[in-house]
Amino acid sequence: MPKWTMIEAIRDALAIALRDDPRVLVFGEDVGKNGGVFRATDGLQAEFGEARVVDTPLAEKAIVGTAVGLAMAGMKPVAEIQFLGFAYEAMDQIAAQLARIRFRTQGRFTAPAVIRAPYGGGVRTPELHSDSLEALFAHTPGLVVVTPSRPYDAKGLLLSAIRSPDPVIFLEPIRLYRAFREEVPEGDYEVPLGRAAVRREGSDVTLVAWGPTVPVAESAAVQVASKGISCEVIDLRTLAPLDRSALKASVEKTGRAVIVHEAVRYAGLGAEMAASIMDLAFYHLRAPIERVAGLDTPYPPAALEDAWLPSVTRVVEAIERVMED
Repeated sequence: MPKWTMIEAIRDALAIALRDDPRVLVFGEDVGKNGGVFRATDGLQAEFGEARVVDTPLAEKAIVGTAVGLAMAGMKPVAEIQFLGFAYEAMDQIAAQLARIRFRTQGRFTAPAVIRAPYGGGVRTPELHSDSLEALFAHTPGLVVVTPSRPYDAKGLLLSAIRSPDPVIFLEPIRLYRAFREEVPEGDYEVPLGRAAVRREGSDVTLVAWGPTVPVAESAAVQVASKGISCEVIDLRTLAPLDRSALKASVEKTGRAVIVHEAVRYAGLGAEMAASIMDLAFYHLRAPIERVAGLDTPYPPAALEDAWLPSVTRVVEAIERVMED
């Protein structure tokens, strides 16, 4: 079994989907001849041709609008927004068209498109390239929102997304693209949407994370283990629909929760996770829920991003606070 980076796993998933289903099309800025800004589509146009792996103009509205029309006509479009911050340009097409078409037509039409987008900080990108906007999409009924934290899941989740009957926003953490390798099967497999994964078993504190903050939570769990604190790490993987049963089961066991996400704290998805825990496991809590997140400012210049992003130190401090009971 090969050991692949996340970017290699994503490329393989796209190749499998293109071979398996002639309705699948891949398109976006520079995805063809150049293989994408991060090389996620490298070599695909050479293998499948310009009619199925298509370079588009720099026009996010047109990219997503095309995906909506193709999906309604029976195709399976996989559109790339080069960086998630550019999705602001296409929010009308995403939120008012892609997400609502089944509801607006009373089920006569649906638009099972996948919108892929790199996101997240820690790689010194310019302005609007590092924004974590997952809460915008999770707040939009009709969209499935997915974000992997490792290569194996990236491939399986992307194949599930492409084959889903629903429109999927597939968010790819930039700093995890080549952060590490793991064994990934070469063949076809799927990781189910809507189901969280327990990355580390624990008994004292539940750490809830997704995408780029999963390794941060895992590192914090290792660090506090030397102090005798046992952390359970939950990787949500799918943000909408949320695997509330996984949150409930873990917090009922540990009695404490720390939620870690890269987006700004105010009105971030951490608040929804906290509310879900309060709904489902309030009487099991032994301490207030903690949230560790980005600061409530626009994403900062590269020289300041390390101070802005959730760090292992900040997560460890939150763990120690909830352990005070």
